Amino acid sequence: MPQGGPIELSSTVGAFSLDQLDDGQLAVVFFGYTHCPDVCPMSLSVMRQALARLDAGERQRVVPLLISVDPARDDLERLREYVGFFGPQFIGATGSQTQLADIAERYGVFWRKVEAGDSAMGYTVDHSASLLIVDNDGDILERVMYSPTPGLLTETLDQVLAATQ
Repeated sequence: MPQGGPIELSSTVGAFSLDQLDDGQLAVVFFGYTHCPDVCPMSLSVMRQALARLDAGERQRVVPLLISVDPARDDLERLREYVGFFGPQFIGATGSQTQLADIAERYGVFWRKVEAGDSAMGYTVDHSASLLIVDNDGDILERVMYSPTPGLLTETLDQVLAATQ
């Protein structure tokens, strides 16, 4: 199991750090990018749907976090606009390639830039598609595999929230 650990990045809410979360709060962390054609918007939609199924108290305990692995295109303004489509509680964060590589290694996440030839985007990014549920110490509590529906994430969040009250 990857070790996890601190995440400290520039974000759409200022400097973001996992240790800013209250005890009992969890982050659902997804590594992706705003120009992603399918997996990222689907995963963030699944996060939104899973959050909507929680009661108000539980929802306060869950912080949805998109970490962009495409800092060349995803500045904070672009991230703010993008995560805003999914809900006001969503946070977008990014950092330097060095910061991102360090976090990705500790969290067992990979990505690589793929030239897209004639595409207007110039390149795409292949990346891990799982969601990571982490606490404010950066401990990885669960890894939720990619799914186009919110059932698995909802079930996992219910279990983790119940176990960490």
